[in-house]
Amino acid sequence: MANLVIDSREIPQYSVESVLDAVIWGDALEVLPKLPDEMADMVFIDPPYFLQLPQKRLLRWKVKTIVEGVDEDWDKFESFESYDQFIITILKEVKRIMKARATIWCIGTYHNIHRIGKLMQDLGFWILNDVIWVKTNAMPNWLNVRFTNATETLIWAVKDKSVKGYTFNAEIARRFSKGKLAINVWELPICIGEERLKDGQGKKLHPTQKPKALLERVILISTKEGDIVFDPLAGTGTTGVVAKCLNRHFVMIEKRQEYVEACLKRLSQEITQPALWRSDEK
Repeated sequence: MANLVIDSREIPQYSVESVLDAVIWGDALEVLPKLPDEMADMVFIDPPYFLQLPQKRLLRWKVKTIVEGVDEDWDKFESFESYDQFIITILKEVKRIMKARATIWCIGTYHNIHRIGKLMQDLGFWILNDVIWVKTNAMPNWLNVRFTNATETLIWAVKDKSVKGYTFNAEIARRFSKGKLAINVWELPICIGEERLKDGQGKKLHPTQKPKALLERVILISTKEGDIVFDPLAGTGTTGVVAKCLNRHFVMIEKRQEYVEACLKRLSQEITQPALWRSDEK
């Protein structure tokens, strides 16, 4: 069972023990400065994409149903400058929280990942790889005026160029490739079916929920059992669910109540079930 920690201004600082295997309900920008230095063995960040989608309804050609895009408040920023400042603030605090040999994964689309990569390099992070997630069931391109976007990019990095001895489980990485080499292309479906969380009206609870199979790869490849996996923008908690299933510890921060509730519910249910989605059990 996961712990729930409700952040408040009355809490000046957190210890590792007080947040281990916990969902912290609060604003990451306010919680991060309270966390201890060099706490995490690995960090996964799935930030807002700042999609800047047009305010118009898209209908599917044949069935005339509405295409549900990302129209959440947390994905809206006044400008690229304000978005960049948000990312910089998160990255600076995350870098402080990372252990000396920790690694960090940041995921995004073409809308934001190039900005994030540049900002990471400006802050001294050393990029080890980019990994291309090819979505085998990508959403169609309804307007048909450009390529269908069927990929997301993950940036994998360490704190700086001098870091050696970070965890890379090469044999496990090879399992996720079709040949003998551990290549930086992963083919996986987006979150669908029973794994996709729904709200009370049957709509997607979170528009960019990540599949557990994606986090399985990230965590198995770059951590060891007993490590602490940190996610400052947790959403519905996939990072923590997978970490717990794989015998890792986790610390997650999430601001929205409905997502916090989803995190807690999943952590109380899904970690007690067989991890049938694990590829090493096929």
